[in-house]
Amino acid sequence: MSGERSRAPSAAQQSRRAARELTVQGLYQWQMTGKPIAEVEAQFRSQVADDDLEDHENWLKVMEIADLALFHELLHSVVRDKAELDASLSPLLDRPLTELDPIELAILRLGAYELSRRFEVPYRAVINEGVELAKSFGATDGHKYVNSILDKLAGKLRGAEVAARRR
Repeated sequence: MSGERSRAPSAAQQSRRAARELTVQGLYQWQMTGKPIAEVEAQFRSQVADDDLEDHENWLKVMEIADLALFHELLHSVVRDKAELDASLSPLLDRPLTELDPIELAILRLGAYELSRRFEVPYRAVINEGVELAKSFGATDGHKYVNSILDKLAGKLRGAEVAARRR
């Protein structure tokens, strides 16, 4: 076996990415509507097929491959820990949280949660997932902003891991 890594994501990686996509969409909906997060999750779980949407935009199709336990954990945990996550992000931002694009805010909160709580996920994977989510759902150059903020946060929260990687 060669030392090269496969470029195609594994089924487990696709399942986790789908859970993160759903989480970002759920956080966005929660931020915009103020509905209880359990109600937001219930709406996602009760979706019907919409053949007019592309697969990555069709929640039902995404739900079919998503790690639903991870989706539940991420969605509820980010909402539960919102104040702490926002406090960790605020000093790194160039503007108040209230002025961020809502999708970018959802992605940053998700990334902050994973960096601060899910140490089994390498920091580079957290940043990469945030960037990919921003490319899919955010503003044109939003992924650059997400990358910058999550990179700074990784240095603060996972300094030893970041330093070891850069050696």
